[in-house]
Amino acid sequence: MAASPKFVIVIPDGAADEPFEALGGRTALQAADIPAMDAVAARGIVGRSRNVPDRFLPASDVATLSLFGYDSEKYYTGRAPLEAAAVGVPLGPDDWAVRCNLMTIEDGRLADFTAGHITSEEGGPIMATLQAALGSPEFEFHPGVSYRNLLAYRGKPGSPLFTRETTTVPPHDHPDQPAANYLPNGPGADALIDLMERARPILADHPVNRARVASGKKPASAIWLWGQGEAPHMPPFRELHGLKGAIISAVDLVRGVGVLAGWDRIDVPTATGYLDTDYAAKGRAGIAALADHDVVCVHVEAPDEASHEGRADAKVEAIERIDRDIVAPIVAHLEATYPQWRILISPDHSTLLRTRAHDRAPVAWTIAGTNLPPSGLRYDEPHARDGGGPFFDQGWRLMEKFLDLGWSGM
Repeated sequence: MAASPKFVIVIPDGAADEPFEALGGRTALQAADIPAMDAVAARGIVGRSRNVPDRFLPASDVATLSLFGYDSEKYYTGRAPLEAAAVGVPLGPDDWAVRCNLMTIEDGRLADFTAGHITSEEGGPIMATLQAALGSPEFEFHPGVSYRNLLAYRGKPGSPLFTRETTTVPPHDHPDQPAANYLPNGPGADALIDLMERARPILADHPVNRARVASGKKPASAIWLWGQGEAPHMPPFRELHGLKGAIISAVDLVRGVGVLAGWDRIDVPTATGYLDTDYAAKGRAGIAALADHDVVCVHVEAPDEASHEGRADAKVEAIERIDRDIVAPIVAHLEATYPQWRILISPDHSTLLRTRAHDRAPVAWTIAGTNLPPSGLRYDEPHARDGGGPFFDQGWRLMEKFLDLGWSGM
């Protein structure tokens, strides 16, 4: 029996960008030394896709759904429900999930949406204290990873607290701006603002924060509630494509999309969701997962985090580490082991060093493998834009082409 084809997706989160002065007027992909990604582009095709429809905020929730082949117009209900799926918090038909950032607010400004990249070991006790002090039959505080935590609202039939008109704002899109300008609005907003206000004195006196301040670190001085939504209902990926998938990520949001798609979640203990993640361990995990999965996705958050911090050098380094420790060994393994294979490298969205925020611009992707003629191009935004490759205005349609071994990209 012929070996089944294998498909790998590598997501360098937020790697897409615009030319930046500190990089000599180049994008981070142009500035980075990425021989493995460039080889994929040269031997395959390079194109672009729009992963965030105009009516949605540019963020990893909608963009990851698109990358996994799901039309966000049909399946997106909010960011937090995807994270709830990852951490195993079930949502009933009247329940909502809300993202709960542990963050630093200084002088009324959104100083740091990560609270100095607080660790999970520190965040867990804080979330437990919030649950003990503020939790109720309606509201539950659940720990996640680092600053990324969860609030669950248990609703009653016929009396919704939140609706689709409830609006909240992601704090990472407004660094150093006045917090009062971006508070929740609409149905249920008063309840969210009340929880945020009541959390402040609890956090100010928390032993974890006292220890962080004493050691010169930023405290988790506030919670920021946003990204609310109801439970989504997505058809399993295997039902759509007949393929078994696996997701490797340190970010609950991305894990959650994979879980809802029916993919197996593979955790790497040394993956952090930050610049210090264990790139090589993620690469090894991706290779191992190919043995019993048809589609394996390796997601790395580091380039996105570097952009949010405005650190061009760190963004370039993160992209280079993904190239060396993930893309290169995976491509070598695919070539040596499987007669039919494809690899897709694509950011979910752009994250601009200039603004330190997400952007809805189309992203550059590259695919190599079975039945794809060589383009001779390198992997960056200008080649993707000007190289004559395909452009998918509906980014979710890229997946069906990626999986089609008869598609030549022409």
